[in-house]
Amino acid sequence: MSYSSARLFNRATPPHIVTLVLLAGVSAMNMSIFLPSLPVMTQAFDTEYGVMQLSISLYLAFTAALQIIIGPLSDRFGRRPIVLGALAIFAMASLGCYLSTTIEMFLTFRMIAASVAVGMVMSRTIVRDVVPMAEAASMIGYVTMGMSLVPMFAPTIGGFIDEIFGWRAIFLFTFAAGTGLTLLCWADQGETNQAKSVSFMAQIKDYPELFTSPRFWGYALSAAFASGAFFAFLGGSPYVASVVYELPSTTTRYLFGVPAVGYFVGNLISGRYSVSIGVNRMILIGSLLLVFGMAASLFVTAIGYGSAFTFFAFCTFVGLGNGMVLPNATAGLLSVRPHLAGTASGVGGAIMIGGGAALAALSGTLLEHGHGSYPLQWVMLLSAVASLVSVLLVLRREKAVRRA
Repeated sequence: MSYSSARLFNRATPPHIVTLVLLAGVSAMNMSIFLPSLPVMTQAFDTEYGVMQLSISLYLAFTAALQIIIGPLSDRFGRRPIVLGALAIFAMASLGCYLSTTIEMFLTFRMIAASVAVGMVMSRTIVRDVVPMAEAASMIGYVTMGMSLVPMFAPTIGGFIDEIFGWRAIFLFTFAAGTGLTLLCWADQGETNQAKSVSFMAQIKDYPELFTSPRFWGYALSAAFASGAFFAFLGGSPYVASVVYELPSTTTRYLFGVPAVGYFVGNLISGRYSVSIGVNRMILIGSLLLVFGMAASLFVTAIGYGSAFTFFAFCTFVGLGNGMVLPNATAGLLSVRPHLAGTASGVGGAIMIGGGAALAALSGTLLEHGHGSYPLQWVMLLSAVASLVSVLLVLRREKAVRRA
């Protein structure tokens, strides 16, 4: 089965690239679509901002945990049944968020809605099922380039829905999106896992082969720390925009999409040049851009020229760096042991999202203690540096292997 054979609405072929883009896109949308409504929702549920922010950090934590389960299940039973089941659960959980009357009820359904993480795991895994590593990096770049358009516009769409119909209507919108995507995948997604594991025990016996690989951990940590800078932005930027710079919600809904502009460009570069430049070099360049952007942001703020404009403008580098790091690091970790691609995607995604949840919570906590935007900028810079160190370790390992 090859990707050139993919036909839309034909379950005998791999899912069409449009389906993969939407599968990854709805997963990304669900993270950020309600961000501009957080202050209003805090008042509606009569709670504190820190508690309301759990809808981001706890959601990311549940997403990380689910990815560990989703990957092995898809290696055992196939990609198609896992995708369809998880999307149906997501649609019903979105309806539960709409009907919630207490913060506890809302957070419960919000955590269940994390099942849509199947989109992030399976869109990458399906690509790796049918194409080799360098081509996978390129195609994942194109898939996530399309996906980057969703978080670019999701907060804006959510803001408009809130203004016209109220914040609850946002979750009717996600319910409709989940239902529509379930039907699309049912009609279009052919099974691409042609080497299902015989049993979970047989699968588990192969795990040490994956988890003792330094290259796997280098790729996974490079992706985790690069995305960690973005998740820290997600957790802290609403506070920076509304409290530090006192911006109205009508302005912030557009600023939340700034990193997605860079992410779109980074994925375009990955899709175009990953095959010719190479996976590892692309990760290195992306990590360097991440470090440069956040170091420049911190420097400009330190010398007294910090503003809402400079803060969000430099966050474009967060998106640009991630757009180059994530497709290539993902293709790398999926190729370490191809027969465990689902497990590798799930574990790698769990590390990314779990680290992101921790950094989102940390940035929110640090910001509440004052000092303007500095705490968030430092968290994002240190995460970017850690991504660079991780890819340097991969390069060092490969150099040692070549010598041997």
